[in-house]
Amino acid sequence: MSTAPTTPRTRSERLDALPFTKAHGRLLVGSGVGWALDAMDVGLVSFVLAQLAVQWQLGNTELSWIASAGFLGMAIGATLGGLLADRVGRRHVFAITLLVFGIATGASALAWGLGVLIVLRFIVGLGLGAELPVASTLMSEFAPPRIRGRIIVFLEAFWAVGWIAAALIGYLVVPTSDDGWRWALAIGALPAVYAAIVRTRLPESVRFLESRGRHREAEAVVREFEASAGVAHPETADETTTDTPVSTGPSAGERLRRLWVATHRRDTGSLWIVWFCVNFSYYGAFIWIPTILVDSGFSLVRSFGFTLIITLAQIPGYAVSAWLIEAWGRKQTLATFLAGSAVSAVLFGTATTEPMIIVFGMCLSFCNLGAWGALYATTPELYPTALRATGAGWAAGIGRIASIIAPLSVPVLLLAGQALLFSVFAAFFVVAAVAALFLSDMRGRSLD
Repeated sequence: MSTAPTTPRTRSERLDALPFTKAHGRLLVGSGVGWALDAMDVGLVSFVLAQLAVQWQLGNTELSWIASAGFLGMAIGATLGGLLADRVGRRHVFAITLLVFGIATGASALAWGLGVLIVLRFIVGLGLGAELPVASTLMSEFAPPRIRGRIIVFLEAFWAVGWIAAALIGYLVVPTSDDGWRWALAIGALPAVYAAIVRTRLPESVRFLESRGRHREAEAVVREFEASAGVAHPETADETTTDTPVSTGPSAGERLRRLWVATHRRDTGSLWIVWFCVNFSYYGAFIWIPTILVDSGFSLVRSFGFTLIITLAQIPGYAVSAWLIEAWGRKQTLATFLAGSAVSAVLFGTATTEPMIIVFGMCLSFCNLGAWGALYATTPELYPTALRATGAGWAAGIGRIASIIAPLSVPVLLLAGQALLFSVFAAFFVVAAVAALFLSDMRGRSLD
């Protein structure tokens, strides 16, 4: 009796069949350390603004421009970074963006005036904006499908580590002297440069390598991960190792057009709405919370202490999101955390006592960061390899437009009271929750 020949397994299938290995762990930590440093920089801005308001005698409008300059850079960086990652590879863009971010952060510590600081914050944003969507894209292309969402939430959880570090630095370093904000920014510069060097040793995406005909490199990466899992090279593997160089793929304009073809139109539209609304409410709230507390009559140190406590709630938010995203699915988890964020925003806006400020602030932090974890896990899954970084980068870039608008809007909205300000944030969360329900759910499915 003859036996039908076994179909050779592709490299992507071999990767998807592996358990989570030490090689996955190195990639997760190598990506996550940079993610944490990015979060630390963004978080430090909120503390820096509070001190500069006093030291440089800056008004809310001038402080808004400092915050928005960084977000303008992030918007441009995210869109360009995604396009470049789909053209030249994930790893190189990944390392370069963190290097740009680290150098500019160090230079920001030496800024001697408002104009210089705004320019440097813009450059910091370029590196930061390009780095985040590329990180989630690379990690999603290596993670086993059955736990891919959970792994990306764990990656996003490094954001909480960085933000908590920022809160600690803001609490312990910034108030110590007039130059405290400079030392705070300088602390993040050297680790960022080191992390950029570490990232040059991370593997390139197997899916990207194969799309460029670089089969030898792709095979070497797959075998490295198989060896890490103690899995022998299978006899039924795709043995193609001869490089067949292909063009750099579709042009940037063609990739953008493909985001809106019939198969991707609903996901792209819904995704852009979610990213825009979440960015508006998150950055509008968390960049300004220390300054809002100071304006409410709390001392600089006390407001920083409240912010530190509120920030600690991010970690359990990520943990719950990581569990639910594989148990419930992507869009259900995302929509639930966004709805919780809306309720928490209303409650925080009407808080009048210290316990209420802390409890409702922690609820907002818990729900909002749980939503961020689910959003980063969902985004790169919705597109094929040739569009994945472009789709993730442009979604993030559209979101950064909101993060530019939000800090500029807060001083105006605050004139009508804190309750109205956080009610506006809640309304944006509700819109995002509804849009999330229209996204496709790729739970457990292999990436194209």
